[in-house]
Amino acid sequence: MSDSKVFSAAEVVLAEPRGFCAGVDRAIEIVERALAKFGAPIYVRHEIVHNTYVVNDLKAKGAIFIEDLAEVPAGATLVFSAHGVPKSVEAEAERRGFTVFNATCPLVTKVHVEVAKLYREGYEFIMIGHAGHPEVEGTMGQLDAGIHLVQDVQDVARIQPAQHDKLAVVTQTTLSVDDTAEIMAAIKARFPLIREPKQQDICYATQNRQDAVKLLTRQVDVVIVVGSATSSNTNRLREVAQKLGTTTYMIDGADELRAEWFEGKPRIGVTAGASAPEILVRQVLARLDELGVSSVRKLGSTPETMKFPLPKVSSLR
Repeated sequence: MSDSKVFSAAEVVLAEPRGFCAGVDRAIEIVERALAKFGAPIYVRHEIVHNTYVVNDLKAKGAIFIEDLAEVPAGATLVFSAHGVPKSVEAEAERRGFTVFNATCPLVTKVHVEVAKLYREGYEFIMIGHAGHPEVEGTMGQLDAGIHLVQDVQDVARIQPAQHDKLAVVTQTTLSVDDTAEIMAAIKARFPLIREPKQQDICYATQNRQDAVKLLTRQVDVVIVVGSATSSNTNRLREVAQKLGTTTYMIDGADELRAEWFEGKPRIGVTAGASAPEILVRQVLARLDELGVSSVRKLGSTPETMKFPLPKVSSLR
């Protein structure tokens, strides 16, 4: 991309809120504190959060990311990612005697606790989520059987739970609010007695960022979503903007920006997924400034004050 300015006058509209949520902040801090306390290497099952910059930064500090606990040597310190893990992984880690720090987002843990509680009461479950996502694997892995995954409305017609009287629904926390509502309506039409969560499973940060993007798209010509392709909530931000008819690009960093994206589109919206650090947004703004952007303003006013405590392990505090 040429370094010459492409704008005579252009404005960036910056979505509020954007970027890191409380669960991501907590997960990264757990890894960094474990590294400071015990030294490298610290093993992390799966990417701690789905962001390339964050993962590479922690790798440089001494974190080793693995998928199979067979890769972890005896006596090692292990961190579970923010997405949560199946019961079988917890049991294996305990059996092998690792020092374990659980960085599972407390909002995901809430879903796990609800599943365990209702299972003891005789419930089966329908889970709305994406197959293969680690959060879905972790939640479904809380049980050996009796939990059925639906990814879309069509799946609702195909599942065959053993009972209809005691049936509950849970969701992946990083889904699109609108898409989940559509699937939920189909579930309730087929299973009128379905038990819904006491509180919506989709997390506050996911919803806030989607609401901010809906507001943003009405005021801009093109939207830039900062975050990695592996991030569910970042992909949902891209989808929300696209469904509202705004040209949208999802990028891992400023080096992926292309000047031709902005030809004839002087109002540029910028947001970031919940796992994308603010440094990436600043780099995007710096690159747009080089291209001739004349002003930056913030849009949105949903304050986020949520903060999750670290695990109750004295060695990390």
